[in-house]
Amino acid sequence: MNELVRQHTALDDSDLEWLHLLVSEWQLLSDLSFADLVLWVPTRDGARYVSVAQMRPNTGPTSYQDDMIGHLVPRGRRPMLDAALDEGRIVREGDPEWREEVPVRVESIPVRRDGRVLGVIARNTNLLTVRTPSRLELTYLQSASDLAQMIAAGAFPFPDQQVDMDASPRVGDGLIRLDADGVVQYASPNALSAYHRLGLAADLVGQHLGEATAELAPSRAPVDEALVKLASGWAPREFEIEGDDGVIQFRAIPLKPKGTRIGSLVLLRDVTELRRRERELITKDATIREIHHRVKNNLQTVAALLRLQARRIGSERGREALEEAVRRVGSIAIVHETLSQNLDERVEFDEIADRVLAMVAEISPGKVTGRRSGRFGILDAEVATPLSMVLTEILQNALEHGFREGDTGAVEVSAARGGTSRDARLLVTVQDDGVGLPEGFDPQRSGNLGLQIVRTLVEGELGGAFDMVAAPEGGTRVLLDIPIDADK
Repeated sequence: MNELVRQHTALDDSDLEWLHLLVSEWQLLSDLSFADLVLWVPTRDGARYVSVAQMRPNTGPTSYQDDMIGHLVPRGRRPMLDAALDEGRIVREGDPEWREEVPVRVESIPVRRDGRVLGVIARNTNLLTVRTPSRLELTYLQSASDLAQMIAAGAFPFPDQQVDMDASPRVGDGLIRLDADGVVQYASPNALSAYHRLGLAADLVGQHLGEATAELAPSRAPVDEALVKLASGWAPREFEIEGDDGVIQFRAIPLKPKGTRIGSLVLLRDVTELRRRERELITKDATIREIHHRVKNNLQTVAALLRLQARRIGSERGREALEEAVRRVGSIAIVHETLSQNLDERVEFDEIADRVLAMVAEISPGKVTGRRSGRFGILDAEVATPLSMVLTEILQNALEHGFREGDTGAVEVSAARGGTSRDARLLVTVQDDGVGLPEGFDPQRSGNLGLQIVRTLVEGELGGAFDMVAAPEGGTRVLLDIPIDADK
């Protein structure tokens, strides 16, 4: 719609925003009317109309099998559009049109904002299945007529209320029509079922909806007065009421077709099972975070025990092996600590990389500095855990074997994402300016335990590639190429 409006019309950004607000709401008008809606906006030169949006009803058959968006119609070909635009009124005159042997009633509703008519909604009703309307259908049609008059007067949609139509109740979920005093004139079967779920034993028709709803609400507090107002439809609001046996979601829409409030529409939906599943997910997420927290604590306990053992062992080689194990366990603990603070199984790996870099740098304090460039971004836990171990081993190897006693230098970890959307990659480089690789060194055949761990994790678990080469300016460069899910 943005592209069509800016390409063909003279509407400004504030007008376009109003049209977006209208389109976000007009599923309600379409369902109440049992009709297709097409929004036509005059072109910049005023000689044509361009269709910028279309909506089909969920409550009846469509009048348009084809997509109408982007069609251009010369002014004069559809006199009802001209009359609605020029006169600023709803136009219903004329005989039904025949489209593919289907009779269609066409009406035109001007879209007004701040006294100006921005465009026209063509309401197209398929008459093939017309029958004697029921009380529900008559209520729908009357409510649609009231909303259409509000659109023509610039009173709908409500500019201070942004509605998420995917989450809000729809017409078919349950509808209640109130008079100006908040008394129920009509309640659809679904609406009545929702109130029975809250505990209502009688019929709704004839009752004051706000007072009846406050009686069913479990709490008895000053908030009841506000609840009475909300449920009576005095203002456009969304709210929920949770009873002993159910949760009902409400949306109140005041009806002011001629500027004066004549009543309200209340849409409602039984969301009991939805809220129950949400609570289960919240409980599950909390349980998973607690598990990660306990795993982290257990790993830190293991690391502490290994550190105590290292202090007691007499062999220098054995002490170094235990200290290496402490760092390996610590790198895994960092990932679980991060996961314990998240709502899902994904982590911001840059923070983990910085903490691993600081942890490993402790083995050579004051001699070799570490830094990171680029961004790893957000990674899944199944990638982050082995990658943290890989990073620990590579950094530990660089600091232990790349520098002699008393040397100064630097180790840099850089990360970048590359590849295509179908084959996204994480490219990691760890480079030091130390003594470099020994003559004839082959990282794929080295018996070093740390490099064996790196090869196993990168190639086996992560499905990536690993290489270690001499840096052109001196020192050693380690290259990691790891596939990642681009959508995540």
